[in-house]
Amino acid sequence: MIVEHLNLVDFRNYATADLRLHPGPNVLVGRNGQGKTNLAEAVVFLATLASHRVSSDAPMVRDGQEFAVIRARLAHAQRTVLVEVQLNRQGSNKARINGSPAKTNELPRYAHVVLFAPEDLQIVRGDPSARRRFADQLLIQRTPRMAAVLADYDRVLRQRTALLKSARARGIRGDALTTLDVWDDKLIALGSEIIHARLRLAEDLQQPLTDAYTAIAGADHRPELDWALSVRGGDPEEDAPAESPDVRGDIEELFRGALRTKRDTELDRGLTLVGPHRDDLVLRVRDLPVKGYASHGESWSVALALRLASAELLRAESPAGDPVLILDDVFAELDADRRRRLASLTSGYEQVIVTAAVEEDIPDALHRHVVRIHAGTITDEREDAG
Repeated sequence: MIVEHLNLVDFRNYATADLRLHPGPNVLVGRNGQGKTNLAEAVVFLATLASHRVSSDAPMVRDGQEFAVIRARLAHAQRTVLVEVQLNRQGSNKARINGSPAKTNELPRYAHVVLFAPEDLQIVRGDPSARRRFADQLLIQRTPRMAAVLADYDRVLRQRTALLKSARARGIRGDALTTLDVWDDKLIALGSEIIHARLRLAEDLQQPLTDAYTAIAGADHRPELDWALSVRGGDPEEDAPAESPDVRGDIEELFRGALRTKRDTELDRGLTLVGPHRDDLVLRVRDLPVKGYASHGESWSVALALRLASAELLRAESPAGDPVLILDDVFAELDADRRRRLASLTSGYEQVIVTAAVEEDIPDALHRHVVRIHAGTITDEREDAG
């Protein structure tokens, strides 16, 4: 896939913006705060329906405006698709595909993007929510209909949790709250589908992760990934994850049993304590958890390897060709050896977008079509090498 043209209206610091992109590497250069990452964020949103920087859409709408628009012309082999999304400060977003109204969750069918960013270190060092977000955004790109499943699960979770809080306030206990059973059924049906999809994803990522880590780190530290699941009775959000057991059994049955066991605690706390929203993706190198044990360099290697493994998985499965790779200010965070290795591994993709505050940080393998960004103004210099 190639992003041929990006148009923004009232997005972040841009009243309007037009960016022409080319196959191969594209470099966006400018000092911090000029709007480079805003351009990358817009492309990522089309693929994942979310920002990698904020948890809600409102901050992406320019101050004083009620909505922002992202438009992109995407090339899939010989076919061109025009996708558009309107981000509303309030209310649901709206989408159009080739000029016709569409559901927003249809956009990831056309836009395939893998983002590398400094925030990626939080995937391996941060809270479980960062790892869940990484996995779920990849799930949406891999199987776009999962966007609707995840949204429905979040809606059911909010409603069930509101019921628990109401019951706590009214002093209702245990089996007296019969309406909870209806929400349990919905939570189990949607949550089990998410858990199954996440388990398949971890299994399919394992070999690409191993290959990518070795290529980046220059060493085989046996990287592994697996899910610690709350349906097994623990709480990965609050407890140190134990050794990951075999979870290939009946997830639905485990889910229902865990909810039954936790019901009194949930009523006491007014929280839903079982489900994929409480799970954690456990990452290991050298048979030790990355979080708390890995060095800074190892942590970066795992984070980069996760993104490269994601790209390879999408590349292998998508009939639309390679995903677009976006390397957003990532080279400033890496030592010279990892810069060189990452550039070598990514330069062969159909399209790569690199942002950098310091042009000298960009390895020669990716230093091609240069666009300069200053205070929201885009200047295309089209510097082709060799």
